[in-house]
Amino acid sequence: MRTHPTTLSPASARALGLAIGVVLDRLLGDPARFHPVAGMGTAAGRAERALYADTRSAGALFTVLCVGSAVAVGVPADRRGGCVRCAATAASTWAVLGGTSLARVGGEVADALDREDIDAGRALIPSLCGRDPLSLDGPGMVRAALESVAENTSDATVAPLVWGAIAGVPGLLGYRMINTLDAMVGYRSPRYLRFGWASARLDDVANHLPARLTGALIVVIGPRRHDAVRAWREDAHRHPSPNAGVVESTFAGVLGVGLGGTTVYRHRTEERPRLGDGPAPTLTDLHRAVALSRRVQVAAAVVAALIPLMVRRRQSP
Repeated sequence: MRTHPTTLSPASARALGLAIGVVLDRLLGDPARFHPVAGMGTAAGRAERALYADTRSAGALFTVLCVGSAVAVGVPADRRGGCVRCAATAASTWAVLGGTSLARVGGEVADALDREDIDAGRALIPSLCGRDPLSLDGPGMVRAALESVAENTSDATVAPLVWGAIAGVPGLLGYRMINTLDAMVGYRSPRYLRFGWASARLDDVANHLPARLTGALIVVIGPRRHDAVRAWREDAHRHPSPNAGVVESTFAGVLGVGLGGTTVYRHRTEERPRLGDGPAPTLTDLHRAVALSRRVQVAAAVVAALIPLMVRRRQSP
C-alpha cells in the first residue's frame, strides 16, 4: 500500500518558512516591541562590558561567544519536525529581516524632502545610517539615504535570506548577530580599532556572497545593465568596504548617478571614492532606489526559497 508523507521535508520546511517570513516582514515590518535584534544588541553590550580589552584577542573571544550563542539558540529549532522547523524558520526570518522598514524609512526621507521639511528628513537619517544629520543639507540627505538603502538592501534582506537558505534558523540568527556586532564595535575608532577587528572581518566574510548576489540581481532587474556592470567592475574596489562597494556602485550604475564624496560621521569624516559616472542623485533617484530595493528583495526571497529545494534535488538518488 502506497503511503504519502504527512510532514514537510527539511528542505521544504526551510523554503516555506523563508517565504512566510518574507511575507510577514512585508505585512508587519519590524516587531514594534521586544525586537529580537534589540535583544541581541543588549546581550552583546553586556558581553562587551565584561570582556572588553584593547586587544584583538579579547575582541575575537567576544565575537565567538556572541555569534556562537546566537547559532546555538537556533540549532534545536532547526532539528525539529517539518512543521515546527517551518514555523521557527518563518518567525526567525521575520525577526531578522529589515527590508520593509528600510524601504519605508528611505521613502519617508524622500517624502520629507519633497515637502522641503529638512528637519523631518534629518530626524529620519539616524534610522538609516550613522552619519551626522546636522552636517547634511537636502542633497546630502538624498545621497546618504540612497547609499544606505543600497548597502542595506544586501545587509538587511539578501544576506539573512542567503544564510537562512544555507543554514536555516542558526544561519539566520548567527548572521544577524554578526551584523549587529559590526554595527556596535566594527568601527575604526580608538576604542574599537583592535577590539572590533574580529567582528568587522567576520562581517566582511559573511557578506561576501550576499553582496555579490545583490549586485547580480540589481544587474538583472535594473534598466541600465551595462552601466551597472561597468560601475561594479571599475568602481566597487575603490570603496573602503569590499561588500558595500559592490552594492553601492551597482546601484549607482543602474540608476545613472554618481555616489561618494565627503561623508561626515559623529566622530570622524571620510572622503569616499566616486561610484558611478552620473550626476549627483536627486529626489527622483531616491524614490527609484527605494523601488529598486523592494524589487531586489522579492527576487532574493525567490532565490533563497529555491536554494534548499535545489540542494535537496541534487542530493536525491
